[in-house]
Amino acid sequence: MQTENELKSLVRERYSAIAEQSATQNASSCCGATSSCCGDEVYSIMADDYTQLKGYVPDADLGLGCGLPTAFAQIKEGDTVIDLGSGAGNDCFVARSIVGEKGKVIGIDFTDKMIEKARANADKLGFNNVEFRQGDIEKMPVAGNTADVVVSNCVLNLVPNKPAVFKEIFRVLKPGAHFSISDIVLEGQLPEKWKAVAELYSGCVSGAIQQSDYLNHIQGVGFSKITIQKEKLITIPEEILKNYLSEEEIIEYKTGKVAIKSITVYAEKPAACCEPGSGCC
Repeated sequence: MQTENELKSLVRERYSAIAEQSATQNASSCCGATSSCCGDEVYSIMADDYTQLKGYVPDADLGLGCGLPTAFAQIKEGDTVIDLGSGAGNDCFVARSIVGEKGKVIGIDFTDKMIEKARANADKLGFNNVEFRQGDIEKMPVAGNTADVVVSNCVLNLVPNKPAVFKEIFRVLKPGAHFSISDIVLEGQLPEKWKAVAELYSGCVSGAIQQSDYLNHIQGVGFSKITIQKEKLITIPEEILKNYLSEEEIIEYKTGKVAIKSITVYAEKPAACCEPGSGCC
């Protein structure tokens, strides 16, 4: 079994390669980094369409998401927004179009090349209230009680210690503030063979956990008003399944009680609450 540091190194290596590719390349490679596993077809199994959102910047869209958290995040003009795993800046620029000149957007990413790409995009657009910081979202380079809203798109499933991230989200949010996060979760135990196939075409599956566990982590930190804002079943096309599974296995996969899902979750930090573990909440 790989250690947390080994997993983080793999993520950094993979997303450094992704930073050099376009959204089309990332969609066609499916696994993120350059790969021939998907043949000549492009399967956008996970990504949602950002193109209709105000503030959308094509150069910042690497096609890596599994939802539209900024569309559900109830961001207001003047807010301070933090985007976890900000990549090339896609969600940051959408959020910036809402917070306006009086607001601020902070993107945090683990990968130096992503930070460079995002900063170059911001400079090109002339945005002076969008900042990108290199850092681990398990230990964010942000002061406590900073954000009105935290967003993230298909990132926490890549993090080994998910409870640590939710504790950090709690810390950086202002009392009464909230998050909206899109992520990949599982329902039921995915057999190893099916999981290997899913991983080829949906690179975030390997780090996904049970939906019930995911929501319990959020509640355990002290968040309230936990709501699933959107839910989407991730379906692997049958023409792909045929390359790896028998007819009987495909039928079992399609009719079973196992599901890979994208969910967008909303939760609030209570308005008069201290840090987790302080005993005052």
